[in-house]
Amino acid sequence: MEYKHFSHQHPLTLYKLQPGQQFQCHGCHLPCHNSIFACWVCSFFLHDHCGNANRYVKHPSHTMHPLVLMPSPTYCSGSFLCNACGAPGSTFSYCCPLCEVDLHLHCAYLPPKVSHKSHNHEIYISFRPRDQKDSPEYCNICRKELSCRHWSYYCAESGCDFRVHTYCATSEVKPGLYQDDQPDDSGTSTSSTNQNNCVYEPQASAATPEEVLAEMFQLQMQLQMAQQLNQIFNSTRM
Repeated sequence: MEYKHFSHQHPLTLYKLQPGQQFQCHGCHLPCHNSIFACWVCSFFLHDHCGNANRYVKHPSHTMHPLVLMPSPTYCSGSFLCNACGAPGSTFSYCCPLCEVDLHLHCAYLPPKVSHKSHNHEIYISFRPRDQKDSPEYCNICRKELSCRHWSYYCAESGCDFRVHTYCATSEVKPGLYQDDQPDDSGTSTSSTNQNNCVYEPQASAATPEEVLAEMFQLQMQLQMAQQLNQIFNSTRM
């Protein structure tokens, strides 16, 4: 069965990896496991979850605007810094061009809660920036410093200060978390939170991803023009 992906010019075929075969996903630059989408002509490969990822999502970390899946960064540098983990990226990303929010695809689909062998309790994802402390805070798994600007997993049990990097907590992705492309007749959305971790059920939209992205760019241009006009107006008054 052939599969057409928006990021590649040729049809892809679903392929089951054989023992010992090693391929790298072009969507996230991580090693491929199990089943992949493949173009053998171009040696182009995608994880099944990268190939099936929604073109846009309403993500609980950025509820103001939908995030649009882009095959390459929208910046002149050709790269982005992930708002979730702080690491650079140069391939697939979920972005909000209006707010300059960028997420690795696998960061966008991190599970809301996980269990880790190094801790007795379940740990929950936290999207919110934390207050800068007088002394650095360190990951309880790798012992390296935790950035207050990036996501982390934490223990919600009273008196437990266990907190770790997202990439130390898990490599699991759950691409079905925010998938909903169908119009919602009720026009409402629901969300549930556990303190500062969100498990968000998005409000659906009938607009296509391309229309959403075009509208965002238009709003961004309008905002930039308004700022420039304001600067000109202020300079003439001086």
